[in-house]
Order: sequence, then C-alpha cells, then structure tokens
Amino acid sequence: MVRIPGGLFLMGSADFYPEERPVHPVTVDGFWMDAHPVTVAEFRRFVKATGYVTVAERELDPADYPGADPAGLVPGALVFRMTQGPVDLDHWRQWWSYVPDACWRRPQGARSSLNGRELHPVTQVSHEDATAYAAWAGKELPTEAEWEFAARGGLEGAVFPWGDEFTPKGRRLANTWHGAFPWQYLPVSKAQPLPGTTPVRMYPANGYGLYDMAGNVWEWTADHYTERHPDPAPKACCAPRNPRVDLPADTRRGGERFARRVTKGGSHLCAPNYCLRYRPAARTGQAEDTATCHLGFRCVRR
Repeated sequence: MVRIPGGLFLMGSADFYPEERPVHPVTVDGFWMDAHPVTVAEFRRFVKATGYVTVAERELDPADYPGADPAGLVPGALVFRMTQGPVDLDHWRQWWSYVPDACWRRPQGARSSLNGRELHPVTQVSHEDATAYAAWAGKELPTEAEWEFAARGGLEGAVFPWGDEFTPKGRRLANTWHGAFPWQYLPVSKAQPLPGTTPVRMYPANGYGLYDMAGNVWEWTADHYTERHPDPAPKACCAPRNPRVDLPADTRRGGERFARRVTKGGSHLCAPNYCLRYRPAARTGQAEDTATCHLGFRCVRR
C-alpha cells in the first residue's frame, strides 16, 4: 500500500461531462491505498481462504428481475464484443452482452480462462464482492473523494494523473482504447493486439506511486451515485471533510432495486470518441449487482 497524505483539493471538473460538476473544495484525511488494483492472484487467495462465491456465480432470484424470462436467469456477467463496423454510440447493447458462465474465473465466458493473467486486475466483480474482499483483507473501499484525491497524485487541477497532455512526447501512459470505439482497435504493441486488461504496473505510477489510476479497469468506490456533485461551500475553510454519499433506498432513481455506486478511473474500453473518462474527475454510476469485464477495485486503510 502507499501512504496518501490527504489535504484540501478541488474535486470535479467543469470541462467535460455534466456529472463531474460543479467543482467544489473537499478535504480528506491521510490514508493508505493499494498501489494497484486487486489482481487475479490476490482475489484467488481470498476465494481459496474463504470459499467465497461471487455474485456472477450465484443462482439468480426471479424476484429481483420482475418480468424477465426465468429460463434466461442464469449466472453470468457482461462481456464486451467489438462490432463489425461503426455503430450508433447511443445503444450500448450493440457491444455489451450478458454471457452465461462469465465470472472472475472466466472473464469472457465458459471458454475463457485466467491463464497468464495472474497479475492483471481481477474483473467481473460486483460491489458486494469487492466489499467482501476488502473486509477479509482488513481494508475498505475508498470514498469517491479519497479515490479522486489519490488519482490526482498531487497535481492540482490537471486533466490526467500525470498532467494535461494525454500522450506527452508521444508516450502512452495508460491502457485505454486506441482507435475508433467500438469497432476499430489499433494495437499499441505486439503484446496487446486486442483490447483488454494489462498487468498492473505496466504503465508508470502517478505522483503518489499509484498505478492504473487511469484506464485498465474502472474501480468501485464506497459512495452511492448522484447525478451531480453538491454545490460548493461558500468558503474553502468550510469545505466538507471526508465526505461520503449514502442514499436511503427510497431515494434511488426510479425505485431501482439495486443501488448505483460511483466507479472511477475509466478502463481499456474508454476512447476519446465515446468515453473520455480516464481522468481523476471522471465518474459514472454502476448498479451494485453488476459485474463486467472492465470493472475491478482497489482498497484503502484509514
């Protein structure tokens, strides 16, 4: 783990997506954070030690999915598939599909495996799975504010964890989509001919010594998701300290059964033409029961 000093910073951004606004001052106390996302090898040790069964491996309860065909309620998770050509980017079901048997052991479905992926971030884990691992390890999930402060690496207001230029001197510093999403992928190297996760520590760390704070996999946080940040405090001295968003069930959007949590960092599927969210300020909401092939987590200790 890496010690994060804490302090006052400006959270959010006014330059990209609406949910990142408004920019507001926040203070966080110092804490320890995993230097990289939890890996396949680390998660495997947890499962072996506890016998834990992830959400994607469990039988589905029809009561949780009213109106769904019971025959289709089989264990699985969401898997990305490249399209054959350009598509309407407003319809994500063209590249995402629910694949039976997809889980952390088989990220792409029944015929996939984890061979050679021990040092890749574990994926296909729900918020419950991430929380269970953190508790076993004597840690917790970071709040959104802690995660964003750490991702900035001490650079106040910078667009990326390393500065304002995405590829300084032509150097790629994160595992993100290279090409036109979701149909054209331009290989970065012979070692990565197709989009997917890369080993942790493959790209340089930020100013705090943290790896993969942009790209590779989205990461769960402890906070419930809201469509915008709270309005700024009238004075910096009044900035909220260690904020965390917890929403009661009756305030969830449309009465949804599963709450949405904030995920941060973007992933290897983020591209400038679709999801420019491989930035500290970027955020999105993900249903707690969701597991995908581009979503993982890391832990903190306070």
